[in-house]
Amino acid sequence: MKHSFILMTILIAQIVKGQNQINKFDSLLNPLYVDGQINGNFLIAEKGKVVYKKSFGIANEETKQPLNEKSIFEIASVSKQFTAMAIMILNEKGKLNLDDNISNFIPELAFYKDITIRNLLNHTSGLPDYIELFEKIFDSSKIATNKDVITIFAQKKPKVLFAPNTKHEYCNTGYALLASIIEKASGETYPNFLQKVIFKPLKMNRSFVYKRRLAPKKIKNYAHGYVYSDSLKKYTLPDNLKETKFVIMLDGVVGDGGINSTVNDLLKWDRALYTNKLLSKKGMEKMFSFTTLNDNTLVKYGYGWEIDNHTEFGKIVSHGGGWPGYATFFARHTTDDKTIIVLQNRDNITLPLNSIRNILYGKKEIKKTTLSSEQLQKFVGSYELQPGFIIEIERQNDQLYGKTEGQPALELTPETGNSFLLVEIGVQIMFNFNTDGTVKSLTFNQRGNKMEGKKIK
Repeated sequence: MKHSFILMTILIAQIVKGQNQINKFDSLLNPLYVDGQINGNFLIAEKGKVVYKKSFGIANEETKQPLNEKSIFEIASVSKQFTAMAIMILNEKGKLNLDDNISNFIPELAFYKDITIRNLLNHTSGLPDYIELFEKIFDSSKIATNKDVITIFAQKKPKVLFAPNTKHEYCNTGYALLASIIEKASGETYPNFLQKVIFKPLKMNRSFVYKRRLAPKKIKNYAHGYVYSDSLKKYTLPDNLKETKFVIMLDGVVGDGGINSTVNDLLKWDRALYTNKLLSKKGMEKMFSFTTLNDNTLVKYGYGWEIDNHTEFGKIVSHGGGWPGYATFFARHTTDDKTIIVLQNRDNITLPLNSIRNILYGKKEIKKTTLSSEQLQKFVGSYELQPGFIIEIERQNDQLYGKTEGQPALELTPETGNSFLLVEIGVQIMFNFNTDGTVKSLTFNQRGNKMEGKKIK
């Protein structure tokens, strides 16, 4: 009887804790939805058990169909981890070697000497990004495919930005080429191979590669992605706006993106990654290990995953995705087995990641310096840290957010009147002033490594 009482007491305590967590997540996310700052599905789990799952907003602007937990989203660059897994599976099957030159599978690119499959996986190839190149020279009345990426690079021979493995620079081209290598090595199409070796074995029944404009089909419960139009004063499909219409032209390219999935399926994927169902223990370790450059510099990126050994939260492997109409994020706190999955079908929205983590770990929010809307507004703008690398600082009511291209906006926590923290990635941002009190630049400080970015607008 005594043991039953103790077990019941523990059970009640767990229920109360769980309800408190749910209330805290609701208190965080409900106001953001009301304010138009989020629109999508959130799933948070501990040791595989869902502790919070909720849908905010609509899947289709025309029909007003609401989102639900089975809604299918384009996951953008979160796709890269699946491409990387397919390569690793082929490696273990003896179909390819990570140190093979890419010309072994794509002979048209033999002039790119010394670039290996491994370089494509960890973004150390030095190849320029195909997206920018295609926006300049490709016939926008056509829909490009991976074959077109290879053809254009073979014809134009754009120079590498740096020698392989001397630097790490995020590159969509590498993952588009990996999709073609998968097809050459496996003898199957990229969509079919992923279906065969990943989605079907894991019972990810609502996950697949989908080219919505190139090969449209009717998909039940599909979350259409929307962008906000300043001229129309409403959300619309990116296909309808000049500045985002490139999504049509690039719709047929896969590997760097192109996978569609749900929060429930991604949790199945998360659970499988704690096992050796798809890959050996050694192979899994390689996927989640830092990249080592030629000069022995360690880069916090593995194969399709960003990696961080966080001082508070332990090892975190994660990846974000951004594409006109979609903002996605998938984080696995592998030390404590906690999972955060966010799929949103609007852009220019926020991801309160630090607050989500604090609730998940039962931590108190960091005490913030209170700044007025007027004080915050002066920091809003675009800051260029390196050519082409721009941080956008945005304000939503009394909160600042920072974001870079292709990634969701992250909240800035004010320390002082001009110093803020991007807690989730361990970055301090210090704003610097002109003599007239206007902001001239910001200093980006990540663990002592500093970069200054001039305000350009």
